[in-house]
Amino acid sequence: MVRTPLTPWERQRGERFGALLRRARGGRSMTEVAAAAGVSAETLRKIETGRAPTPAFFTVAALAGALGLSLDELAAACAPPADGEGQALSA
Repeated sequence: MVRTPLTPWERQRGERFGALLRRARGGRSMTEVAAAAGVSAETLRKIETGRAPTPAFFTVAALAGALGLSLDELAAACAPPADGEGQALSA
């Protein structure tokens, strides 16, 4: 299966999402948060650094629960700009 390359906006969204997770993690270790979410520390590291900019929904939900964030907060933080600029067009 060949993945479609990510757009610049999608990469930026992944970086914003990772930064949000790092801020929410605060002083907790990556290992502690990953274990609480049931994911590997490597997966969390890739998400936080933007190397995995499109994590699976259940991974996002588990991290949100472990960090005390709502999915609404995460969606709002990663939403496209109000003017829609930079969004990939859907056919």
